[in-house]
Amino acid sequence: MFLKGKKILIAGLANKYSIAAGIAQAMTEQGAELAFTYQNERLRTNVEKIANELGHRILIECDVSSDESIKRAFDVLAQTWLKFDGIVHSIGFAPANELEGNFIDVATREGFKIAHDISSFSFTALAQASKSMLNENAALLTLTYHAAMQTVPNYNVMGLAKASLEANTRFLAAALGPENIRVNAISAGPIKTLAASGVKNFRKMLSHHSNRAPLRRTVTTEEVGNVAAFLCSDLASGITGEITYVDAGFNTAAMSLEEFKEL
Repeated sequence: MFLKGKKILIAGLANKYSIAAGIAQAMTEQGAELAFTYQNERLRTNVEKIANELGHRILIECDVSSDESIKRAFDVLAQTWLKFDGIVHSIGFAPANELEGNFIDVATREGFKIAHDISSFSFTALAQASKSMLNENAALLTLTYHAAMQTVPNYNVMGLAKASLEANTRFLAAALGPENIRVNAISAGPIKTLAASGVKNFRKMLSHHSNRAPLRRTVTTEEVGNVAAFLCSDLASGITGEITYVDAGFNTAAMSLEEFKEL
């Protein structure tokens, strides 16, 4: 169990189908002690159920749009963990009206601000607030998507926010490297989650991904979770500032052999 003795905070767990749930499962199997944040009391029930099933008891309210809420969350965590070993940031949001249609027609200043604040800046905010509590050899991890690099229909402003998040990962890695704290991101293939359901025609994205990816399939939350557990462990002690793709190879293929034959 290569995470035995590690204490890791997971922010952004929504329900049992979320990528964060797969990460929590994998980290638990590898011996980690976990704490979880939830945005508000309405969302606590789902998080509490999963935490209890995995044998973890630390739940902390944290609204990442508020610096005060983030500070309170780490003040509460410090009552149990004076020091800990990592954070998983699995948080992304944009208004629903921004995730359908032609980008230039639906983009708004307010939507842009919200998407970048919640999906990207929150990673920096969590790092800032927790820095004094992180052990040497700690690891921070976030989740991104291929739309940071190439356009995806209807993903729109979230693609821009993910590009910001990937740059954020590199800058945080440079800033925290002297403290021997690593910062990485996983670019996961499309997975049917609550967050993904907000993107119109998401099922078509899943089908396209399966047809083009070298493995001819999508990936599972368990597969993403296994890579997350590795990146937050000492086995990955030489890896920082990286975007690791867990997407069945989709990002490497311009087209599949079947698509080529149809030309």
